[in-house]
Amino acid sequence: MLTQELKTQLAAYLERVSQPFELVASLDDSETSRDMRALLETIQSLRADKISLRLDGADARTPSFTLQRSGSTNSLRFAGLPLGHEFTSLVLALLWTGGHPPKVEPELIDQIKALDGDFNFEVYMSLTCHNCPDVVQALSLMAIFNPKIKTVVIEGGAFQEEVTRRQIMAVPIVFLNGADFGSGRMTLEEIVAKLDTGAAARDAAKLSAQAPYDVLIVGGGPAGAAAAVYAARKGIRTGIAAERFGGQVNDTMGIENFISVTETTGPKFAAALEAHVKSYDVNLMNGQKADKLIAATEPNGLIELQLANGGSLKSKTVILSTGARWRNVNVPGEQEYKNKGVAYCPHCDGPLFKGKRVGVIGGGNSGVEAAIDLAGIVEHVTLIEFDTKLRADAVLVDKLKSLPNTTIIVNAQTTEITGDGSKMNGLTYKDRASGDVTHLDMAGVFVQIGLVPNTEWLKGTLELSRHGEIMVDARGQTNLPGVFAAGDCTTVPFKQIIIATGDGAKAALSAFDHLMRMPAVATPAAVAPAVAATQELATA
Repeated sequence: MLTQELKTQLAAYLERVSQPFELVASLDDSETSRDMRALLETIQSLRADKISLRLDGADARTPSFTLQRSGSTNSLRFAGLPLGHEFTSLVLALLWTGGHPPKVEPELIDQIKALDGDFNFEVYMSLTCHNCPDVVQALSLMAIFNPKIKTVVIEGGAFQEEVTRRQIMAVPIVFLNGADFGSGRMTLEEIVAKLDTGAAARDAAKLSAQAPYDVLIVGGGPAGAAAAVYAARKGIRTGIAAERFGGQVNDTMGIENFISVTETTGPKFAAALEAHVKSYDVNLMNGQKADKLIAATEPNGLIELQLANGGSLKSKTVILSTGARWRNVNVPGEQEYKNKGVAYCPHCDGPLFKGKRVGVIGGGNSGVEAAIDLAGIVEHVTLIEFDTKLRADAVLVDKLKSLPNTTIIVNAQTTEITGDGSKMNGLTYKDRASGDVTHLDMAGVFVQIGLVPNTEWLKGTLELSRHGEIMVDARGQTNLPGVFAAGDCTTVPFKQIIIATGDGAKAALSAFDHLMRMPAVATPAAVAPAVAATQELATA
C-alpha cells in the first residue's frame, strides 16, 4: 500500500505522537476495504506503543475508519482511502489526534474550542483535487479540538452511488447537518468565521486599531508576496491584506516555466511564497476582502483601505496586487449549473465525471491541457473554441489531436448550457461560419477562457483600462500618488507568474522611493537614514 520511502517518512512523523489513540475500521469484503486494512495495519505497526487498531467498527459507510483519542468523544472519520493529495491530511490528523500541536494561532484554536452547537460536517473530496486538502484539514482539526464538531471526510470515487444521489459534481463540497455549507477552497479562518457570527466584528475592530503602515499590499499572490519581501527588506512597516494568500496560483496544478524551478505545483509554490513572506517582519492578514480604497486627502497623507468586514487599514503607500480570476462564458445556464456540471478545475472535478462525456470551452493552453487531462478519465472530451484555430502551444495541440476520445470544434460560439433543473445535461453552440446551431449531450463542461481582473471594487477610484485592468506606468505607479499596482490586475501584458513577481518587486522599490521623497516630518524612522543619505547626495 505504501512504498518503503513513504513508510520511512511516516514513521519519522509518528515519532511526534505523544498521546495514545485508536483507529476503528468499518470494513466489508471490497478491494478498497482490503487496501484500507493494509494501510491501517501499517500505521499501527509504526507506532504500536501509542496507536491501537480495531476492526469491529459498524459505521454505515464502508470502508471507513475513525481516529479516536482515548477517553475522548471527538469524532473524525475518513470514508474511503485518504491517499493522493489527501495523504498529508491523514498524516496531520494522526499527529493532531496524537497530541502534536498544529501550526495554528492559539487565538484561532481557542475560537474553535469555544464554538457551541451541534456541527455534523460531511466533506466530499477527490484524490486529485489540490483545493480539497485545505478544507479537509480545517474540518479535521476542528473535529479533533471540539467534541461538538463531527467531521466525515468522503472520497467521492469510493462512494459513487452517494455522489450521484446527492448530485455532487464539484469538490470540495461541504454539508453541515445535511444542508449545503460551502464549496470550493475554504481556509480554516473562513470556516470558523462562518460559524462564529461575532468573529467579523471583532476582527474588524482589531484591524482598525492597527498603526498605519509604510507599505500596505492588497492581494497575496506572487506579485503581492514579492512586494512584501522587497518592502520588508527595506526595514519599513509592511502589511499584506489578502482574501486568499497565494491567489490563483493555488488553482494551478503544474508550473514548469518559473526559471530555476524545473517543476512544481501551484499549492507548493503558494506555500513557498507564504513561508518566504513570513520569514520577514510582515503582518499577513489573510481572509480579508478589500471593499474600498480612499485616496489621501492631503499631500503625503494616509491612504485608507476599507475591508468588507467593516474594518479599515491605513498606510503611507499602497500596492494593489489583487490578481485575476477565471472568466465566465456568460451564457444562459452557466450560473444555474455551476458546480452542477459547470466546472473550472479539471484536476479537482475531473474524476467526478469518470466514464461520462464532457466538454471544454477554450482553445488556449489552459483549455487544451484540460482536455488532455480529462481524456484520460472520461469517456469523451469535446473542445470548443471561438476562434478559427486553437491558440495553444503546438506541442499541446499535437498531443490533443493524437488522443482517440477527443473532438475539436473551432469557430464555434457557445450559446447555452442546458440541464434538467438539478444538473447540467448538454451544451448548445453556433457555427460562426454557417450559423448552424448544434446541441451536444454531455454531463459536464469545463470553462477555460482566460482571466478577468479583480478590480471591480476600484471603479471610480483610480484609472482602469476598458478591460478593467489597473493602468500603471513603467514603475508600477497608478494615477493616484502613493498607490502602485502589480501583477495580473494591471495593464502589463503577458499574465505569467514570473512577470508578476518581478512587477511586485518593482512596485515595492517604487513605493520605497516614494517614501524617501516624502517630507522629513512624515518619513518613518526606519527609512530616515536612507532619506538623509539621499539628501546628502543631492546637495553634494
